[in-house]
Amino acid sequence: MNATQHNPHRRYNPLTGEWILVSPHRALRPWQGAKETASDEQKPEYDEKCYLCPSNERIGGENNPAYTGPYVFKNDFAALLMPGETTPSVVDANALFCQEETYGECRVICFSPRHDLSLPEMEVSAIREVINLWADQAAELGEKYRWVQIFENKGAAMGCSNPHPHGQIWASDFLPNEATKEDINQAAYLKKHGSNLLLDYAKSEIEKNERIVAINDDWVVVVPYWATWPFETLLLPRFAVQSLTDVTDCQRDNLADIMKRMLTRYDNLFETSFPYSMGWHGAPSLSENVEHWQLHAHFYPPLLRSATVKKFMVGYEMLADAQRDLTAEQAATQLSALSEIHYTKK
Repeated sequence: MNATQHNPHRRYNPLTGEWILVSPHRALRPWQGAKETASDEQKPEYDEKCYLCPSNERIGGENNPAYTGPYVFKNDFAALLMPGETTPSVVDANALFCQEETYGECRVICFSPRHDLSLPEMEVSAIREVINLWADQAAELGEKYRWVQIFENKGAAMGCSNPHPHGQIWASDFLPNEATKEDINQAAYLKKHGSNLLLDYAKSEIEKNERIVAINDDWVVVVPYWATWPFETLLLPRFAVQSLTDVTDCQRDNLADIMKRMLTRYDNLFETSFPYSMGWHGAPSLSENVEHWQLHAHFYPPLLRSATVKKFMVGYEMLADAQRDLTAEQAATQLSALSEIHYTKK
């Protein structure tokens, strides 16, 4: 790492067109602020009170089947509703009070019937089944909606309301803000350089070998140069692909492998079930020109110094620029040095 990078500097995110302030020296400041409760209590394989466990009754009154693998169902408290499920609203194009109708579907995916297993604790073959279901859902919902957002909020620190391993899918008839920024900037890069932004970036990161956390024949995990969250990572394919639906069987095998490895490193960092929000970004559906898109997944963990001290996005971050207290290179060094054997198995 360049010596000047120990000093405050700004880094540019070509994927979103935004800047971030990096202040490595701030990591030395003492911490007397809020601390999270680190809870790694042993969970049972089955919890009769959990509304996501097999055969249990959900809050909405329906019963889960006795599922034995990944299981998907319609969210009982959906943020988006399908046509016919809501009363049409008035479309208002007023410059100051603008609104429009929107429709969509929200689903929940239980990763495993076991209540006590998060993704890094699951077998690679079980993670592969989750990937298959993600791809199937993306294909199905992509036939009706412009954007299919597959994501997971892991841990209470990220607002997860149930400890059973699960994620969500929100499909919408509009392109969300983050997707719109990525769409614009990937298209602009292709027009200017004649090549794919994230393919070029993955190749450059592999050549530099400064921020790589894990790598195999088809995928690479890096702490992106422009990372905002302390141990943020970006999961990138090393081949051209626009959607999860286009990932081949062999590539899905390697995806399951690298997810197991990287998420185990996350848990091993502070020897805790590492909280994060993650999500897949692929080419928008129902669009004619998406050649500029490249599939990728973002992982945004909040923890900064330990299992109980997290990064707060407040004050300057909310009012001016995003800011981080350690460099991407420092974070990658810590993550890449960790064992790929889960700390609970040692």
